[in-house]
Amino acid sequence: MRTLVAGVDSSTQSCKVVVCDAATGEVVREGRAAHPDGTEVDPRHWWDAFEQATAGGLLQDVQALSVGGQQHGLCALDDAGEVVRPALLWNDTRSAGDAADLVAELGGAQAWAQATGVVPLAAITVSKLRWLARHEPEQLGRTRTVVLPHDWLTGQILARHGGPAGWTTDRGDASGTGYWSAADGDYQPDLLELATGRRDLEVPRVLGPAEPAGTATNQALLGAGTLVGAGTGDNMAAALGLGLEPGEAVISLGTSGTAFARHTGPTQDALGEVASYADATGGFLPLLCTLNAARVLSAGARMLGVDLEGLEQLALAAPAGSGGLTLLPYLDGERTPNLPTATGTLSGMTRANLTPENLARAVVEGMLLNVVAGVDSLRREGVAVERVHLIGGAARSGAVRAVAPALLGVPVTVPEPGEYVALGAARQAAWALTGELPDWPVEVTELPAGAQDPQVGELRARYAGLLATMHG
Repeated sequence: MRTLVAGVDSSTQSCKVVVCDAATGEVVREGRAAHPDGTEVDPRHWWDAFEQATAGGLLQDVQALSVGGQQHGLCALDDAGEVVRPALLWNDTRSAGDAADLVAELGGAQAWAQATGVVPLAAITVSKLRWLARHEPEQLGRTRTVVLPHDWLTGQILARHGGPAGWTTDRGDASGTGYWSAADGDYQPDLLELATGRRDLEVPRVLGPAEPAGTATNQALLGAGTLVGAGTGDNMAAALGLGLEPGEAVISLGTSGTAFARHTGPTQDALGEVASYADATGGFLPLLCTLNAARVLSAGARMLGVDLEGLEQLALAAPAGSGGLTLLPYLDGERTPNLPTATGTLSGMTRANLTPENLARAVVEGMLLNVVAGVDSLRREGVAVERVHLIGGAARSGAVRAVAPALLGVPVTVPEPGEYVALGAARQAAWALTGELPDWPVEVTELPAGAQDPQVGELRARYAGLLATMHG
């Protein structure tokens, strides 16, 4: 009889659950449910979605479970552990000014890079805490404990199934808060006080990679005796699900765009672009995140009056470089570079090149260049990138697959479609259950190498020039 484990991906958009064979990683069943849209959400919706996704006994014979969750979200809880206000999510940019103030108050970006490896931006939890202190001081006054989305859902799973009390997290997700240092492996209470004026805020206990958060003792959605793992942030879970090796990077093209890679130690990027995160194995996962990714393609298709397949066909009919058109795709502002109020820019328009095909190609190239710049930033910080895995919804695009290898200049693979955050969480659950990290195979498609087209170099130069203009 095989042993089953489950992984939960509680993302911005939905809750996805996979049940896997602990030895092989084979997915035997799965479920999903939607989350409400928005940049702030009552965490109770995450529990409702978890219940919907696991209805019908999905987890009844599962022996271990872990949660991968969207990073950075601020969940403020009162003395009774109840939610004080809707959680502020990573994509809520109202705290941009608070982030800038925190950077200045500590002495600049380099001071933050040295203290935690993470320079505050609007997305980072510490910036949201400052926003709460400044704009909703009465809600901060009611707050006793600050947790992250995956911490909250893990705590709810245990609390509702007779598990131990007390909030926990892991080093991966903690490293995205701005008040926990991957280099030191500890919280920085002085930074919490800087953000809030308080030293009495409680934070979750940080568990080791294979350390369980607890065990369910009564039967509801879970079977009695189900082990609940530490869980982790979504990017850390994706790296675990992909079995990421040193020298390999991931570009994830979903609601946001991320570029991250395994590394031997913490980084200190004084520019604030590369965040020094921990991973879910005890190592490090330097990462860069953009606000604009797959939705750029959707917006481009809408502008051209076609669906996504139509956008692909148009883009593939245009030459590299889009006839001189260049798109800075800051349609929702931008997190990296830190331009929260920026808008998109389409440059280089002439009567000759303003065709549907070139416009479609510029949309694809602009979205990719936004995250390709992230790979360049990883290399600048000494991170080896010899191969790139493309994941996320936009990685299914034929146009993205055709354009990416030339822009990246290294071998590019596309792993078989899968819920890699949930799979990584399930792999962590198997590790917590057995004491050994299982080796689960990942099938990939090798993309053809990009042609050495001089237009690619010219395109990258045009993009860099536009970006320099945006910075003034």
